[in-house]
Amino acid sequence: MSVARPYRSRTIRPVDLESRRSNAAIPVAVVLVVIGLYLSSYSILVTGLFGLVLLFSSGSLLSTRLNPLSPTFYLTKKPSFLAIGVVFLGALILFGATYYLWLHHLGPVVPHF
Repeated sequence: MSVARPYRSRTIRPVDLESRRSNAAIPVAVVLVVIGLYLSSYSILVTGLFGLVLLFSSGSLLSTRLNPLSPTFYLTKKPSFLAIGVVFLGALILFGATYYLWLHHLGPVVPHF
């Protein structure tokens, strides 16, 4: 005779729900924003390009579990909505910086060698 319960509870515990989402995209987005702002002293186009990468990455993170920067890497956990929001906010920061630098002529559009 078994001592196990005849049924299992299907309710999801809040602890289990938190572990199903990943925040791994947050540090990557912060590093890309810092690198994009640093490289804006060489070319404004690089900052805008990094903004586009982050924008497309946030859209890709919303729709699939594929890592946008590496098509062969499949995420084991879905990214959290906070992580997707930080990636999108990083894209907006880089677009704003690009526009501000272009408007006030503070950075070169094409890099000078």
